[in-house]
Amino acid sequence: QVITVPEQGWAGIKNGELLKLASSSFDAFITIDQNLTSQQNLQQIDLIIIVFVHTIFLFWLPLLIEPICSLFYHPFDWPWQL
Repeated sequence: QVITVPEQGWAGIKNGELLKLASSSFDAFITIDQNLTSQQNLQQIDLIIIVFVHTIFLFWLPLLIEPICSLFYHPFDWPWQL
């Protein structure tokens, strides 16, 4: 299931607080915020965070939703730190 921040009722909630809310309700968070990894301490967030470059995101998102969702039905240990 894919839900946007406004659909969830979280519009206006920023950065760290948004990630904490998302980690309590979701398995993954998709964003185009290129600065997120440098602005937040992601070690404390139990959430898969996927950061797309804006132009790539708009083009690929419709094609990526199903494969991304399938990751959660076939869990594995991530070999890298995001």
